[in-house]
Amino acid sequence: MLAEKSPILLAGDDDQALYDFKDASPEHIRERHGSEKSGYAPFSLPFCSRCTRVIVAAANDIIANATKAGHLKGRLKKPFHYFEDAKKDWESEGNPKVVYAQLFAKQVPWFIETQLAEIAKEVRGSFSVLIISPTKVQSRDIVNALKEKGLERIEAVETRGGNEPILLDGLKLLLADRDCNLGWRIAAKFFLKQEDFESLLKQSDSSGAKPVSEIIDGNVKKEILKVLKLLKALTDDKAIDDDELDKVFEMVKIAPRQIATGILRDEIMSSAQRTGNPSIRKIPVKATTIQSSKGLAAEYVFITHFDDLFFIKNKEKKIISDQDVCNFIVALTRARRKVFLISTNGKKEPTFLRWIDKGRIEEFVFKAKDSE
Repeated sequence: MLAEKSPILLAGDDDQALYDFKDASPEHIRERHGSEKSGYAPFSLPFCSRCTRVIVAAANDIIANATKAGHLKGRLKKPFHYFEDAKKDWESEGNPKVVYAQLFAKQVPWFIETQLAEIAKEVRGSFSVLIISPTKVQSRDIVNALKEKGLERIEAVETRGGNEPILLDGLKLLLADRDCNLGWRIAAKFFLKQEDFESLLKQSDSSGAKPVSEIIDGNVKKEILKVLKLLKALTDDKAIDDDELDKVFEMVKIAPRQIATGILRDEIMSSAQRTGNPSIRKIPVKATTIQSSKGLAAEYVFITHFDDLFFIKNKEKKIISDQDVCNFIVALTRARRKVFLISTNGKKEPTFLRWIDKGRIEEFVFKAKDSE
């Protein structure tokens, strides 16, 4: 519809189509890139300036073997090349392999800690770290374990599923501008029944329509204004009735007890943090899931629980979906310098590991005395 009025540029990568839970599909860009009837002229951006040579090669291994196995059938055929650059060449020479480690799940935080200490000793400067886990629970457990080991700048990065606006988003818009139509629409969605909300949207979208604040149900408007008054008092540091404040917390989905528990836990753990390795305390570390890692990058990336149990969604683990392949490609290509693949299943080699040329893999040999 936009293209009917103005020239449109579309940019995307069908190898990074992760958000199927939002009804996102790679077919939209495939149709417009691959069909002359679409009216779009296709171009490719073939160079990867983020990753080292071995990571680009490993990603190409995954794509080639996935295609050979009958996956990615609708994929756009496009080059994915390492970008020749003096700095990247230097980083590539210093990190010529992808590291693979097979450990018990409880040893994962220890492994990350020891590798960070080795990196800090070698780099002798600032660097960033990203830890990618298949689930939020795994990610949080690793964050808590590393905090206990002394890391002070580690944070969990989580995105709201689908990035749908929440009530607080609308209220913040209204605090800044009481006449904001978008703010009233978002807030109204959480106070009205679905059919009433849809009716309001139609009214506000008609030609010559009045502002939403003037056509919204009077009682609903009073409720929203009441909440805004409480939030304004909160920002002005004025006294607020505890019962009223609890209602606001419930509306905007904030759990004060959970927040206070986290603060208390961090306070208790802060004394233990001093016992950790001082060389890694201040290293900035982010921990997240595969879906939330899209758009992120770091010098060093640790991909945990790298096993078919978590990376292949099919219950029998026999059918690999295009989504599974794309998930791993995205996680793998977050690293600027080096990536660590950490398996927690000692009985079976991960399928995606077999798809990478063995000459690109450096296996970490674990010895019991290493963890002492």
